[in-house]
Amino acid sequence: MALRQIRIFGDEILRKKSREVEVIDEKIRQILDDMAETMYNTENGGGLAAPQIGILKRLVVIDMGEGLIKLVNPKIIRQEGSQEVIEGCLSNPNIFGKLLRPKKVIVQALNEKGEEIILTVTGDLAKCFCHEIDHLEGILFTDLVLEYI
Repeated sequence: MALRQIRIFGDEILRKKSREVEVIDEKIRQILDDMAETMYNTENGGGLAAPQIGILKRLVVIDMGEGLIKLVNPKIIRQEGSQEVIEGCLSNPNIFGKLLRPKKVIVQALNEKGEEIILTVTGDLAKCFCHEIDHLEGILFTDLVLEYI
């Protein structure tokens, strides 16, 4: 595993749409491992998307304290409710804002073995899934902020 450099606001790659992963091989698993190590070695890191380390692939890692989740080609297939949340981002250090996110999301993805998984998450975990999946579309949380704090 290796620590990767996190791309910071202003880097053009953060605004680009990521490509689907066609084959989950050892290279993809290594990127996921590197992403997890990078996230764990960064202050306040609860999730990381591949564009944040300069890779335009649909890969996300999340750990909000309940264990590491590695997602390949994640997509939100259903969302419910609304919650006001406070977010920050490793690519926008020291910037925080209030925004609205779904209270509950259902996410379809592949795990690192290539098996389809469907996850139903709520609260802060739903917020984090939305935030990281937005990165795959070139959307930053600052695009959605209602008020900076």
